[in-house]
Amino acid sequence: MTSEDLLIRRAEKTDADEIFALAHEFGLTFRPEREAFDVALPQLLRNDDALLLAAVVGGHVHGYLLGFVHLTLFANGPVAWVEEAMVQTGSRRQGIGRALLVEFEAWARSREAGYVAMATRRAPEFYHARGYEASATFYRKVLR
Repeated sequence: MTSEDLLIRRAEKTDADEIFALAHEFGLTFRPEREAFDVALPQLLRNDDALLLAAVVGGHVHGYLLGFVHLTLFANGPVAWVEEAMVQTGSRRQGIGRALLVEFEAWARSREAGYVAMATRRAPEFYHARGYEASATFYRKVLR
């Protein structure tokens, strides 16, 4: 794959099947359910404070990134949060994740976000190489 083969664009409703398949690769506490996914996707696509990006190679989605910008009090304005980022197994280490982050960071800057953050245990070397630093411990409590 060359950089000319990769297209980073806003996801579309027609990407649903491929993005849903990628969401299954997370393998965390929750398993994506198609009914809930089909309810959430159109809402996310319409949400001005959300950005769902698709990484397309050869007409197929090989990765996606879902992120948000929201207001804060402590950071003197908005910040950006990457909620989900996934690159298809077999398509990693080809610049897809980097391209998704670059596009998300540009969008976050355009929304005047003070920083971009995420919670992840995966690929720390990838994020460090892109200027991200470990900042806090992540806590969660499963409610369902």
